[in-house]
Amino acid sequence: MIDRDHPQLSVVRQCKLLDLSRSTFYYQPEPVSPADLALMRRLDELHLRYPFFGSRKLTLFLKAEGFEVGRRQVVSLMRRMGLEALYRKPRTSLADKAHPVYPYLLRHLVINRPNQVWAADITYLPMAKGWAYLVAVIDWHSRKVLAWRLSNTMTSDFCIEALEEAIQRFGAPDIFNTDQGSQFTAAAFTDVLKAHAIDISMDGKGRWVDNVFVERLWRSVKYEEVYLKAYTSLIEAKQELAKYFMFFNEVRPHQTLANQTPDAVYYGGLALKQAA
Repeated sequence: MIDRDHPQLSVVRQCKLLDLSRSTFYYQPEPVSPADLALMRRLDELHLRYPFFGSRKLTLFLKAEGFEVGRRQVVSLMRRMGLEALYRKPRTSLADKAHPVYPYLLRHLVINRPNQVWAADITYLPMAKGWAYLVAVIDWHSRKVLAWRLSNTMTSDFCIEALEEAIQRFGAPDIFNTDQGSQFTAAAFTDVLKAHAIDISMDGKGRWVDNVFVERLWRSVKYEEVYLKAYTSLIEAKQELAKYFMFFNEVRPHQTLANQTPDAVYYGGLALKQAA
């Protein structure tokens, strides 16, 4: 840590000893402008509606709506938000080439019971000032949200916290499926899965449809909760999302579940398994 008031070592000398660029030390990050925040929110809405649109088409849409924006800015903001068009390709999110990638295990697999397959994904959440990232662990069969976490950075830490909470509360699934994002391929994350003898599955080439499945959850969260409010802080966002996920699991009927709730399907499936 550099001490500006050190009696013997100047800032220049301290930077040299730490092998730190002086420009890095003096740099003060600028807050995101209200215009960029509004643009990021609109990008998020358009991505949910048209997940197959890339930066070119999104730029055209934004210009048609009156935004003064170029494609380079859209690309930069999408990268910051973690947004990427869904289409057939080897990877569906930013990966780390140094991390191992695991095979996709769900091809032709009939998923018909709770805790057979869990999945996790990360999405961007707009707030009144700034943004956050939301990770959720979901039971594939029942659509139940087992655990979730918010963070202002896209690291593995909050993903691991959500995973560990889900396992602590509901036991371990047979298979855990994610995309190839660096948060999920990191050893710190996969080691938790290995410690509980959980088979690791990752979306591969041609498995873009699995992301579409998870997008349904994000669409519900954002249009039924996030876009209706302007969270002023992470604390407020956590409080309001806790209420929403309780509603999502316990009250909200799902058409794909024959209008049952995720909790009804999840716990009903466990009861059938125990009876058998």
